[in-house]
Amino acid sequence: MLSRSIRTGESTSRKSRRITEHDSTDSVAARAAERVPPRATLAAVSRAASTCRACELWKAATQTVFGEGSTKAQVMLVGEQPGDQEDRMGRPFVGPAGRLLDQALAEAEIERSEVYVTNVVKHFKWAPAERGKRRIHKKPRYSEIQACRPWLDAELERVKPEVLVCLGASAAQALLGKDFRVSRQRGQLIQSPLAPHVIATVHPSSILRAQDDESRHQQLEAFVQDLRQVARALKRSVH
Repeated sequence: MLSRSIRTGESTSRKSRRITEHDSTDSVAARAAERVPPRATLAAVSRAASTCRACELWKAATQTVFGEGSTKAQVMLVGEQPGDQEDRMGRPFVGPAGRLLDQALAEAEIERSEVYVTNVVKHFKWAPAERGKRRIHKKPRYSEIQACRPWLDAELERVKPEVLVCLGASAAQALLGKDFRVSRQRGQLIQSPLAPHVIATVHPSSILRAQDDESRHQQLEAFVQDLRQVARALKRSVH
């Protein structure tokens, strides 16, 4: 009887922790949502985001890195979070992954001016390297992604892209659900209320981590093929 009561107590404790974590995440997201100015322009939303303190990530980051591009962009690309160079410069996709993305967009014949780029998380989450001064990327927690969600929703509402592209698992699962798997569904058109056409693919940073040049070339070609699917969807929406 004692062991059974202990198991029951442990189960209740785990359930209570989940409820507390869920409530905490909801309250964090609610605080962030309160900071989004209603009916404001995208520029005004960006200024409001620059002082966001809804989660703890701002403390170690240099600055908020909001999205960038025309409010009339037909394609929105959403990654996980800004990297080291993005954090320093205050602009998304300006580091090595961003340069690879520009190359892939050009090969897929997608005009950069047609694209709005952003991330689900607006601050760089990092840890110091064991040696040297490098800042090592850390994956954001679910609560941190949810804290930033009102800003992403504001971007989607104002840009209204024809094609929404999720770059990597974090972006895809944040927008399409935790059960979504990029490895199984990449390059496919996904039904979603977020945009007329939604596609998920890998994040360009994953290509940079390839083991050798041959693997990197193959992964880049597969990435370009996914972006060509984006270009085809865009042409269909125009015609």
